[in-house]
Amino acid sequence: MSDNTDSTTETPTRRDTLKYGTTLAAGSVLAGCSDLVGQDDPTQRNDDRGSYEACIEPVGCLSLEEVPETWMAITGPWADMAIALGQRDGFQPAGWYPPAYVFDRVGVDWPTDVVAPYSDGKWDKEFFYERNPDVFLTDPNYLPGNDSSWDESDTQELVDTVAPVFGNNIVRRREFHDYELPSLYEAFDRLADLFQERERYEAFARVNEEMQADIRARLDAASERPEIGLVNFGSSPSEGRFSPMTISSEGVEMKQYRDLGITSAFSDESADGGEIDYERLLETDPELLVVHSGVRLTTEDGEFDGEAFVDQFVTPILEHPVGSQLTAARERNIYPGGSFQQGPITNLFQTELAARQLVPTEFGEFDPEQFPDVPEDEQLFDRQEVADIINGVFEQ
Repeated sequence: MSDNTDSTTETPTRRDTLKYGTTLAAGSVLAGCSDLVGQDDPTQRNDDRGSYEACIEPVGCLSLEEVPETWMAITGPWADMAIALGQRDGFQPAGWYPPAYVFDRVGVDWPTDVVAPYSDGKWDKEFFYERNPDVFLTDPNYLPGNDSSWDESDTQELVDTVAPVFGNNIVRRREFHDYELPSLYEAFDRLADLFQERERYEAFARVNEEMQADIRARLDAASERPEIGLVNFGSSPSEGRFSPMTISSEGVEMKQYRDLGITSAFSDESADGGEIDYERLLETDPELLVVHSGVRLTTEDGEFDGEAFVDQFVTPILEHPVGSQLTAARERNIYPGGSFQQGPITNLFQTELAARQLVPTEFGEFDPEQFPDVPEDEQLFDRQEVADIINGVFEQ
């Protein structure tokens, strides 16, 4: 790269090459959609100089000459994906992530005291500067979408002075999200382009497909599977307030339920942001009652706190005169649901969790005192195989 302030030409630093690549896509970072995306599969284009491109909406295509070494993911799916691709050493924790125990089971050291760059409805721009990563893994529209004082110029400032942005808000569709919402593995595939980790991605995809095929072969006919009543973690059984949810919404947060072909007890209308009481819940009377992101209840050392879950969500229902009449209460089918902040690692555990809750006679009983540990002969995927992929020890 040439220094225009004098006649001296210097060898570009790694940070310079990353910034140089960013300027090529800077216009698309804030435009909402790049014309480059989808043209002749540009996600893995390389030129003779060794540079390459990675593309995703709404960012467009980033052109880079070196693979980013350090990265910051604000939300769980992108952090999970990057870890799965063997990028733990460059991780700069800053955001909202799945429970630490998920990563512990595959040998990944996961911080339990992560500081988020967001408080009181505002982003801390200085936090981003202090961390100074090589790339931000987030949807650029996620920033102004959660802070009314943040606009496109703030995002462009980060792109110009700190690092490129790469990501899509794949958890769920939001009001700012009027462009493609890729599936988990589509997003994972595109991040593999960014980190140049095609073999790790393909190995992970094989593990996932093998597990999915095994589950499909063992599931009952769709008509025989129980409906689930999914309620938000913000529900308060002790106060008689429940926030119903449907599993049909777009985004990775409901992936395990869709993959298992589970039917929701609540309609889109009943789950449209309102609250219901015990009487309304009894009218629906789901066979299983699942608390969305109930697995987020953890102890100080990052393990799932089954006792806290029972105290907060199970006991109040069992002790309520109407709640105790629920089928899910009588049959003790009140469960913690998976975290909405899931990537490919977490999704393996959470698909296994949902299968055990859905058909315990086939996949094994859920035990809140033992979760997330599962007897080896009942595990639906090999933990060591996943750890090996993360560590780069696998057959290519």
